[in-house]
Amino acid sequence: MDAHEVNRVQATLALFVADVFASVPRKDQRAKGDCYLQGLMMDGRRKSIQAMASRLPDGNEQNLQQFVNQSTWDPVPVRRRIAERLVPQVGPGAWAVDDVSFPKDGRMSVGVAPQYCGALGKQANCQVAVSVHAVSETASCPLNWRLFLPREWAEDTVRRRQTGVPEDLGHREKWRLALDALDELAGWGLVPPVVVADAGYGQNADFRAALAERGHAYVVGIRGDLIVCRSKSRRRTSRCISILVDQATEDPARRRLSTARESRAGPRW
Repeated sequence: MDAHEVNRVQATLALFVADVFASVPRKDQRAKGDCYLQGLMMDGRRKSIQAMASRLPDGNEQNLQQFVNQSTWDPVPVRRRIAERLVPQVGPGAWAVDDVSFPKDGRMSVGVAPQYCGALGKQANCQVAVSVHAVSETASCPLNWRLFLPREWAEDTVRRRQTGVPEDLGHREKWRLALDALDELAGWGLVPPVVVADAGYGQNADFRAALAERGHAYVVGIRGDLIVCRSKSRRRTSRCISILVDQATEDPARRRLSTARESRAGPRW
C-alpha cells in the first residue's frame, strides 16, 4: 500500500484511530498514533521508526520515537479495544498460541539472547514474544502477547537498569505467559472457541491441565515419543497423559501418539 492508497482510506483509518486510541489522554499522542499506523500499513519491508518516518509525507522520526518509547500512555486499553474489534471481524475458528521471534543485533534490546528464532529457523540472537492469535481460514490477527525474558536477564542488573526493565519483572516460562495472555483476554470478555498450539506448548502437562481448568477446549501437538496411558486416574506425570476410560473398558493399554506438528523450538521454558 503506497501513500496514495493510504490517503484513500484516510477517513476510515481516522475513525479506527479515534476508537482504539480513545483511552490515550492527549490529542498530539493520538495524532502520532495515526501517523504510526500509516507507517505500518505502507509498503516497505523494514518497519523500524527510521524507515517508516522516511516513507511518510509528514513523518517525523523524533516524534514517532517519543510516542513509542517515552510517551506516557497505557497500552492495555488500546490492545483491548483492538482485540474487541478484530475478533468479530476475523470470526476465528481457533486461537493459536505460538512464539513470534525478532532477530536482533547487539545486547541491549530487552529480552534479546541467543535462543531459537522461528523467523530464521535456527538458534540466533533474537527477542521472542508469546502471542495469542485469532485464526480463521482467511485471516489471522494478534489478540494479545507477552515479551519473553530469558533467565539470563533476570540476574543482569546492569542491562535491566540501562534498558528500563521494571524491578518486579523477571523470568517467566512461555507456557505461563500464554496463560497470562489468555486470562487477560478472558477478563476482557473474550473467550477462545478452541486453543491450538504446537508441541512446544502441548508437551507440557501443566499447560494442558491449566487450559482444562479454565474450561478451554484445546488441540495441541505432542512429540511422537510421549506415552499415553489409559487409566482411571487423573494423576499426571511429565511422560504420561492420564485418560479417564469408560467403566466397561478394563483392558490395560498403552499407545503412542505421533504429533501433527513437531516443534523444533523445544519446550516453552
